[in-house]
Amino acid sequence: MGLVTENTPSFMPDFLKRCGGHAIIDGGFATELERHGADLNDPLWSAKCLITSPQLVRRVHLDYLEAGANIILTASYQATIQGFEAKGLSREEAETLLKRSVEIACEAREIYEENCAKDSLNSTENERIATSPVLVAASIGSYGAYLADGSEYSGDYGDAITLETLKEFHRRRVQILVNSGADILAFETIPNKLEAKAYAELLQEEHITTPAWFSFNSKDGINVVSGEPMVECAAIADSCKQVVAVGINCTPPRYIHGLITSIRKATEKPVLIYPNSGETYDAEHKEWVPSTGAVDEDFVSYVGKWRDAGALLFGGCCRTTPNTIRAISRALSDKSSACSTLSSNVNNK
Repeated sequence: MGLVTENTPSFMPDFLKRCGGHAIIDGGFATELERHGADLNDPLWSAKCLITSPQLVRRVHLDYLEAGANIILTASYQATIQGFEAKGLSREEAETLLKRSVEIACEAREIYEENCAKDSLNSTENERIATSPVLVAASIGSYGAYLADGSEYSGDYGDAITLETLKEFHRRRVQILVNSGADILAFETIPNKLEAKAYAELLQEEHITTPAWFSFNSKDGINVVSGEPMVECAAIADSCKQVVAVGINCTPPRYIHGLITSIRKATEKPVLIYPNSGETYDAEHKEWVPSTGAVDEDFVSYVGKWRDAGALLFGGCCRTTPNTIRAISRALSDKSSACSTLSSNVNNK
């Protein structure tokens, strides 16, 4: 549930402190659902599984928790009242499915914590993970995600879509997710300033007390996908008191370092990053294809550089897996251990 507004600014610093200074976000969701046998060829995409196979949703959440994630995102990225109604569901059924996306994630967290409690005495790693907090983040995809036409990768909604249109489109979904028990709202893959402003105004108008994060996407390392400067979009997030972290998702790894720098020019709020695998989404054919740009290094090799640049929360987006998250967790743990050893050696001299 929401925290009192006065505590919101300390929400993320307190969480990060409890996690040891950095936190791990989960990875690609649809990829894992498909690996478990789900057919996502549908406008609802991963949200389809809230209807057809909720047990798979729970299984994927657990896979990421077992890989070391401190934050799991609900299967609601493409879950909208309008989208469910278009599939023939009633408004009541649509709202129930939105609530259910959070309930399933909370169930997975409970199962995971129970398992850790049983196993912690037998494994140093499990004991470490069990003492780390876990947040359930309610995923809120952009208007473009609902359209399912790839426009969240262009930010071009046309002249007919106004600030008020976007606020009204998202309003009821946000209200439901706030009341569903999520720890934080994750506004993801934000493609333009207009939608960022809509979110900020909506949070303020509805007096939302649940903390939120804003995460943008980019295809050039300087601007969001609409072509508007990342620094200007981050400034909108910075101005919203409910926003406790600002970052980037669904963006090729090679662009992240520069984007972290841009974000830090606009805000002192914690920076989160969860890039995609480096592939490019072909909206026309609805498939991921290898990037035509510079070849990405191994995804995890970037993590230390991103942390040095100022990021504090790390995960993966499309086409990343629990193995990716496990490797990120280990890389950050190794780096933290190395820094602690170096600090100890310096202090002992």
